[in-house]
Amino acid sequence: MSIRTLDDLLAEGVSGRRVLVRADLNVPLDKQTGAITDDGRIRAVLPTLSALTGAGAQVVVCSHLGRPKGMPDPQFSLRPVGDRLGELLGATVHFATDTVGDSARTTVDGLADGEVALLENLRFNAGETSKEEAERGAFADQLAAFGAAYVDDAFGAVHRKHASVYDVPARLPHFAGRLVLREVEVLSTLAGEPARPYVVVLGGSKVSDKLAVIEALLPKVDRLLIGGGMCFTFLKAQGYEVGSSLLEEEMVETCRNLLERSEGKIMLPVDVVVADAFAPDSPHDVVRADGMPNKRVGLDIGPETVAGFTAALKTSPSGEPGGARTIFWNGPMGVFEMAAFANGTRGVAEAIAASDAFTVVGGGDSAAAVRALGLDESSFSHISTGGGASLEYLEGKTLPGIAALEK
Repeated sequence: MSIRTLDDLLAEGVSGRRVLVRADLNVPLDKQTGAITDDGRIRAVLPTLSALTGAGAQVVVCSHLGRPKGMPDPQFSLRPVGDRLGELLGATVHFATDTVGDSARTTVDGLADGEVALLENLRFNAGETSKEEAERGAFADQLAAFGAAYVDDAFGAVHRKHASVYDVPARLPHFAGRLVLREVEVLSTLAGEPARPYVVVLGGSKVSDKLAVIEALLPKVDRLLIGGGMCFTFLKAQGYEVGSSLLEEEMVETCRNLLERSEGKIMLPVDVVVADAFAPDSPHDVVRADGMPNKRVGLDIGPETVAGFTAALKTSPSGEPGGARTIFWNGPMGVFEMAAFANGTRGVAEAIAASDAFTVVGGGDSAAAVRALGLDESSFSHISTGGGASLEYLEGKTLPGIAALEK
């Protein structure tokens, strides 16, 4: 991979120069209050922003938030993100109330050396996500006018062919930020020759979302542990009844084929937590995976499964001493947002954190679970900021944002 990095840009000198930084500040907001519930992605970009401001650059940050329909929508404003970014930087972040309009131009023109501006949500402009190259290009032209150089530190967006990710780098000298560089280095290790035994833990809701990565990883891993909502389609493929649990009926035969081809690598739950309804206060109990009652819904893996998965992380595939040396985890084991159904995710996460292996948390809900459950982030070797991007990288797909930096 031939990509110029932030260090290359700093070596050129950035004092007095305007640098456009594409960040991924797409943080979750409380639906009632609008408050940020997890600032992990904001904190992840701080090393790049601090390096630039410390070197005297005028830093213009752009990002998306949520999925507005190509026009301004107050519920997706980046203003609260700008406030939190300022708190973390310990400096004022000048906020533009539009992306490429009068407010943006005035805000950017008013920057002094070492100061930061944040543009309003990129997706308030239809050109950001347009499939029409001309429309995307026109928006990229406007964005590129705000910088003499471009730094991509938005790993969570590099799998999108969007104007700020794919088209702007073609218009400016471009560099990978600290976060993007670290993410690519870590995932390259996983995609190459990771230390063995190599164990992958997959959760989340749908098999269809993870099928491509399962297909790509199965020949490379020593064990594949499957929990979360997706496990019920696999259990159905084994001939078990799954009650009213999440089930992709059209994927049952695919799961059956995967199990047959896995040579015993795939481990599934042996017990599950079932409830009367999908609700935090619903009556619930633990049942065998092969004995789920009708009309009840599985919302977590059970304690025996947690113990089995933990043991699999601690021993070699042959059962001899010598646990996993590389672990990749993507997707919660249950509905961790509800306390009654968080024990599976907590138990597996704690086992991964306690391992001496090189441990990678694959972004998305997994990273959110680490923080929501109060686990020590430093216990993991790396916590990715891009769930979708990390999975596509491991599938072997070309990521548009990375390809743009390589040109």
